[in-house]
Amino acid sequence: MRAAFCGAQRLLTIAALAGSAFAAARAQAADAAYPSNEDLRHVRAMADPRIAPDGRRVLVRISDSTADGGRGHIWLVDVAGSPARQLTFSPAGDKAGERQARWLGDGNVLFLAKRGEHVELFRLPMSGGEAHAYELKVTPVVDESADDDAIPPKKSGEPLTRDPLPLDVDGYDVSPDGGTIAVLARDPQTAGEKKQKDAKADALWLNHDRHGKRLYLLDSQSEKLTPVAVPPDVASIAWSRQNDRLIALTQGPNHAGDLGPDAKAWLVEIKNPDHPTQIKEVPATVEQGSFSDDGSSFYFVAQAKHDAPPGYNDLHVLNLADRSVRNLTDGFTGSILGEKPVGLGGDMVQGVQTGTRSGYARVHNARAEPLHFDAPVVRRLDCDRQRLACVWIGESSREPPALYYSNALGKQAQKLNTPGLLPGNWPRTQARLVSWSNEGLALEGLLYLPTLSGSAPTPLLVDVHGGPTGAWLEYFDPMIAYLMGQGWAVFRPNPRGSTGYGAAFAAANKNDLGGGDYRDIMTGLDAVISSNSIDAGKLALMGYSYGGEMAGFVEGKTDRFRAIVSGAPVIDQQSEYGTEDNPWYDHWFYGSPWEHSEDAWRQSPLAGAAHAKTPFLLIQGEEDKVDPLGQSLEMYRALRQAGVHVELVQYPREDHGPLSNGMRGGSSPEPWHGFDVRQRLIKFINTAFSQAGG
Repeated sequence: MRAAFCGAQRLLTIAALAGSAFAAARAQAADAAYPSNEDLRHVRAMADPRIAPDGRRVLVRISDSTADGGRGHIWLVDVAGSPARQLTFSPAGDKAGERQARWLGDGNVLFLAKRGEHVELFRLPMSGGEAHAYELKVTPVVDESADDDAIPPKKSGEPLTRDPLPLDVDGYDVSPDGGTIAVLARDPQTAGEKKQKDAKADALWLNHDRHGKRLYLLDSQSEKLTPVAVPPDVASIAWSRQNDRLIALTQGPNHAGDLGPDAKAWLVEIKNPDHPTQIKEVPATVEQGSFSDDGSSFYFVAQAKHDAPPGYNDLHVLNLADRSVRNLTDGFTGSILGEKPVGLGGDMVQGVQTGTRSGYARVHNARAEPLHFDAPVVRRLDCDRQRLACVWIGESSREPPALYYSNALGKQAQKLNTPGLLPGNWPRTQARLVSWSNEGLALEGLLYLPTLSGSAPTPLLVDVHGGPTGAWLEYFDPMIAYLMGQGWAVFRPNPRGSTGYGAAFAAANKNDLGGGDYRDIMTGLDAVISSNSIDAGKLALMGYSYGGEMAGFVEGKTDRFRAIVSGAPVIDQQSEYGTEDNPWYDHWFYGSPWEHSEDAWRQSPLAGAAHAKTPFLLIQGEEDKVDPLGQSLEMYRALRQAGVHVELVQYPREDHGPLSNGMRGGSSPEPWHGFDVRQRLIKFINTAFSQAGG
């Protein structure tokens, strides 16, 4: 009897708590409203926080909403809690705004902006006054108009001018003492080359462009600019804490990466910039790196030891004395993110992902120990000169990105005052972690259920992430709020091949795209339906990039869905491989398609088009270099000639990432493309659901 009474009492308690939660949800719903399509054009973005050397102030980039042009501006945030204030403003002709703000000591701020014809490096004194652009000019080392066979041909006796020309700055990094600025810039266009272009003598000899991105050293006081003899293309640099040297990481020009990894590391002594030394012990897969505090070691991110897709990394350390290299994170159960390590108290802190969460881990004695953060998704960590105070951006499925500060990593943090990013009060829905198993693999995904959806079964949209070496995390996504406002639940699975679950899991779809990963998604869908009030007659699926590719596989494998939306997909592995940027990534999955044609065709959604039945919407940027327009055109023609209802919408000027970002509510310079995608997507799926009845 006692057990029965306790059980009954527990049920009453649960009912009372549920009633309280329901009442609280109703109160929240009374004040909050799901965003409209127009609302998503008014979302701002936050990025690139940089704490001052003294740890008291923070620079952060806030991007205008899409409706306001999507330009970025630099804001100053006070750690003590004073209101943030905007430091930079853009003239009408600047479409990108200000970016890459960095501290030059405690009294000056640097940033990049385009105020005229060129992207320039500006210096803004915090004591007051206008921003001043450094006058960065170089004598060009490349002038293709001066070649013997140049068109138009040079006239006899025509003088060859070598006047210094202004640079367009791609990036820069400041030495710890602020004395020297490493500047990255491409070779400028000469007057002769401009004349060629204006005369339409502009044939492009593929992979023979001699212009490159080069490294220069700028004295921050005298403004003297010195070229460094590191070969192009320079991708990034890392300063030693002693200010006496740096390491430059380069990528081979002219799509050298098509033939395999080709990165190199160069050690540059600041007093001897004409004689850099290649560090041949650093592998060709290196992406980012940092010196240890004492300058004796170089920590870098490069390809993992175990067989995994290109870009799946481990953290390594190079002893600069004996040039030995150690792998520090082999066997880590999550994933190492491809960002710079941060020195902290003699150890290195590295960005990591574990499951649906991401943050940072302290790497000590070849072990990665994740640090505690209050938010499930943390990025862009930056620390002061003493490596004590740090800032970062944190977010969750419920809370939009916010700027956090702590004077000791792993301890309690405070949220700093920054401009609001959302245009109104939206319902805050916590993502539910869904776990299931398939073919011996433990799998996870995230489920979003509309607030107070009622007792009727809810339509469900399955959203497949990009990659496939990617994952859904517990971050804040305006698109999720918008989709739930349509009355839909959203399921985001992380099938095999996703990051965050170790190298073996990331490699589990090798030569099996559209196979086991497809079955993982379908069994995850079964798990969601079995445990929630989902209308199994109103299912839709969407995805972008690899998610769009998976949408194509689903089209040819099942008629379970009422509508399928595919953004920027891979449709035919052979034609994709021959026309995309960076095919080496795809090479890992199935090799060269002309040598493994059966494998490439088996993993092509086009192979299943003859079995297609489901209405199919294709979304495609016309300037997409990752998954070119031809892929969507192939699927459109195949489905159209098969008699399947198919629609293709092309967006001018849009490349791969920007169109996806704008579609999901990110800041974009294109005022209406994201709005148009969302409008078409909702109409397309609602039409299919209405034809299903109800």
